[in-house]
Amino acid sequence: MAGLRWPPDDSELPQPRVPPSGDLISDDDRSVAADSWSIKSEYGSTLDDDQRHVDASDVLSSGNFRAASDYSSEKDEPYANEDEPSMLGLQSYWDASYAEDLTNFHEHGHAGEIWFGAEVMDTVVAWTKNLCLNLPQGRIAADEGDGKYALDGITNNFADWSVLDIGTGNGLLLQEFAKIGFSDLTGTDFSEGAIDLSRNLAARNGFPHIKFLVDDVLETKLDYQFHLVMDKGTLDAIGLHPDGPVKRLMYWDAVAKLVAPSGMLVITSCNKTKDELLQEVENFNERRLASQVSTQGERSRGYLFKYINHIRTYPTIMFGGVDGSRVCTVAFLRKRV
Repeated sequence: MAGLRWPPDDSELPQPRVPPSGDLISDDDRSVAADSWSIKSEYGSTLDDDQRHVDASDVLSSGNFRAASDYSSEKDEPYANEDEPSMLGLQSYWDASYAEDLTNFHEHGHAGEIWFGAEVMDTVVAWTKNLCLNLPQGRIAADEGDGKYALDGITNNFADWSVLDIGTGNGLLLQEFAKIGFSDLTGTDFSEGAIDLSRNLAARNGFPHIKFLVDDVLETKLDYQFHLVMDKGTLDAIGLHPDGPVKRLMYWDAVAKLVAPSGMLVITSCNKTKDELLQEVENFNERRLASQVSTQGERSRGYLFKYINHIRTYPTIMFGGVDGSRVCTVAFLRKRV
């Protein structure tokens, strides 16, 4: 089941929707936008995008991963793609959105929108802080018997943690991490306007040490890894691209290279439930293991990503006999290999 929806009664937690054709994009329309990027970047790639598209399409057409159109309307498959493509999945939308935000900043000092709202952002930061405190002390069960999920070389001193925010938007999430003691902070976005805005806001608010780079996660030029990778809406936006199912597969291949061994990935989504994200990670793990068997002739022990926790304090409602929330935040630990 996709992320549960109900009539908007809380402006802090907007839902993605497409502005009517031909209408101007209003502030309300842009407030539902994820601080993320789409698929095709103008800034170059370390990989051939056409080949990656073919590889991901081959996976979708295999027996284990079918295209979204193959699933029945009864949604009896756990990995059915229910995201309707929209302009929120296109880079052109975000470029226009952040160009307007940048103008508003220079003229009025406005910071722009916070997707999911400030309350959710504060909850994510506080909850992630506790994870970073507890994981090095062994308070989070993450081992698979062989110890390959144990955290290496990281303490609960936040200065030791390198943090990446993919699809950083205006960069306010990283500013909140800076306020609680994290100092090695990097934000990336495929929209140059978003990076210009985030740099201006960080300088104005006293956080000039935060690094902001133009980069597309699916074609990342980053050649290093991070102890903590944050995704607040980026995977949602990728799923809204016309080729969303293929691009989501590419996302997991790319993110696996950005999270350091024994590092954490924290995803906040309004388009997927916790269980759907867990299924997506399981599919990625299985696909990766199958690839290892075919190339190496043996199966490695354990999965690359392991679920460790999720936020349980978001408001829930009952709809159609099922409890659900408008937002979910899930944390995964990357295997130490």
